[in-house]
Amino acid sequence: MGKIFYIMGKSSSGKDSIFKEIKKRMPELKDIILYTTRPIRKGEAEGVEYHFVDEEKLYEMENAGRVIEQRVYDTKCGIWRYFTADDGQINLEQNDYLVIGTLESYAAMRKYFGEKVVVPLYIEVEDGLRLARALERERQQTEPRYAEMCRRFLADSEDFREENLKMAGIELRFENVEFEKCVSEVSGYISERISEGIGISSSIKS
Repeated sequence: MGKIFYIMGKSSSGKDSIFKEIKKRMPELKDIILYTTRPIRKGEAEGVEYHFVDEEKLYEMENAGRVIEQRVYDTKCGIWRYFTADDGQINLEQNDYLVIGTLESYAAMRKYFGEKVVVPLYIEVEDGLRLARALERERQQTEPRYAEMCRRFLADSEDFREENLKMAGIELRFENVEFEKCVSEVSGYISERISEGIGISSSIKS
C-alpha cells in the first residue's frame, strides 16, 4: 500500500518551496491534480495546474461520492471551489504521492484514506521569523498588500492552533530555519518511511 505524504504549514513557512525542492529530488513521488471551478487563466493547461470544471460537474461528482475534500473561496469574481476527487488518478497499489494543502484538507484526506495512508509533514517556523519573511516578501511585490498579509497571518494562528494540530494527530514538526537542512530532514523522513516498506516506491525500485 502506497502513501500520501502531505505537506502543510502556516503562510510564509516555506512549504511551497520545500514541496518544489522535494519534487526535484524525489520525482518518483506522484502528483495529485486538484479540480477547480474557477476559469482557466492564460498560460494554464487543463490537467496540468488543475482540472477545470463547472459547478454542474462538481455536483455530479459529489452525488457520486467522489469528492474527497473541498475548499470554498468567496472572491471578487464569485465563489470559486477547489477540490480533490477520487477519479482514478490515485493508485495506492502502485504509487506514493506528495501533495501540499491546508490542515482542513489534510484532515479530510486522512478521514477518506485512513491515517495509515496519509502521512503529515508539518512545516513550522517561529512566528516572529515567519512574519519577518512575509513582510520582506510583500515588500518585493509591485503592489504590496500588507492588510491581506496580516489577515493571513492571524487566520493561520487560528487555523493551526495547537488544539487543531492535536485533533489532526500531528506531532512531528519540521522546523524551517535553514531551508537546506529542513528539506534534507523532510526528504530523509520520506525515504525512511518508504525504505521501511511503508510506502510502495521501495518495492518498485528493488
